[in-house]
Amino acid sequence: MDEQNLLRFKELLEGMKVEISSDVEQTLNEMTSQLGNIPDPTDRASIESDRNFELRIRGRELRLMDKIEEALARIDDGTYGICASCGCEIALKRLEARPVAKFCIDCKSRQEQQEKEQGR
Repeated sequence: MDEQNLLRFKELLEGMKVEISSDVEQTLNEMTSQLGNIPDPTDRASIESDRNFELRIRGRELRLMDKIEEALARIDDGTYGICASCGCEIALKRLEARPVAKFCIDCKSRQEQQEKEQGR
């Protein structure tokens, strides 16, 4: 992969990282502002349900943040865009669709098929 594409992906990944951090901050601010006594049990249940949903989303984003950090480390060490399984180059279209990808489409498809067969 050429330097121009590496720089483009690095900027994209860093942008994703900033966006996730901003979302997490916003969620924390909203949750702390909603603290208080809510006398109606239905309202309380609704707010609690919304909070749980929001926390699940943030949990997914934190896992994505870990993958972003790994991808940025691969850019720094020169292994970004190279499949961690077979060592072949990952297609640019795949990286554009999933910038944190560490497997080529063939290896990822095999991995997913094995997981499906094992019932995961």
